[in-house]
Amino acid sequence: MRTSRTARIGQYAALFGYLLFLVFPFLWLLSTAFKPARELGSLHPTWIPEDPTLANFRQAFDEQPLLHAAFNSLIAALGAALIAVLLATPMAYVMARHRTRLARAATGWVVVSQAFPLVLVIIPLFLVLKNLRLINSMPGLIMVYVVWALPFALWMLVGYVRAVPPELEEAAAMDGAGRLRTLVSVTAPLLAPGIVATALFAFVTAWNEFFFALVLLKTPEKQTLPVVLTHFIGAEGVADLGPLAAAAFLATLPSLVVFAVIQRRITGGMLAGAVKN
Repeated sequence: MRTSRTARIGQYAALFGYLLFLVFPFLWLLSTAFKPARELGSLHPTWIPEDPTLANFRQAFDEQPLLHAAFNSLIAALGAALIAVLLATPMAYVMARHRTRLARAATGWVVVSQAFPLVLVIIPLFLVLKNLRLINSMPGLIMVYVVWALPFALWMLVGYVRAVPPELEEAAAMDGAGRLRTLVSVTAPLLAPGIVATALFAFVTAWNEFFFALVLLKTPEKQTLPVVLTHFIGAEGVADLGPLAAAAFLATLPSLVVFAVIQRRITGGMLAGAVKN
């Protein structure tokens, strides 16, 4: 009994340390965003600002077009999420209901494709988009985000589809419902939580993405928020810490809110996919 209690205390201590490790950068970012320039240059940094100020936020909005960049990121993220869900949902249904050798091979490829680093695919993608004349365009960036988010979105949705009992569809068919009506009236409502979680995952992935946007977007008016954040770093690599921290804090908030809302659904989808696949 004492050994079990000691082990549980050790687990909670390890979990607390891990959570502290994860949350430390955000807390330090939040503290830096409200510190005046005098405190940022101090040799003895403090956790809590002694004289908190909103000057860093005002300076950040004055120096860079954050709202316009956020709008570009919003368009790219919404477009990628919508298209990824529209493509992944029927594909996931077919892969889940028809467990052929081809479907199993496709599922394995979906998992393996996530191991490829960005550096290996950026040059082929750039050449393809160049031939399609989609470089420095929002449709081209959305297309890349869809391709990048689609494998994981498909893997998540396959798990959700397999969690829906096929007997419900068979019962609807016996009652005279056609295939389309069965999918719309029976399967789709049960898949709604998974579709929402998958769409929000694709949204967050596109919202936070930096590398593709940096390579594919050239003109300042089309750049997304992660790219604009780099403009707070000077040519010599010296960053304007206050405005940079304020802008980064604002850019991080949507991701935190989304994950706070859907973290249970995302975890459930990942576990369902791992068990069913």
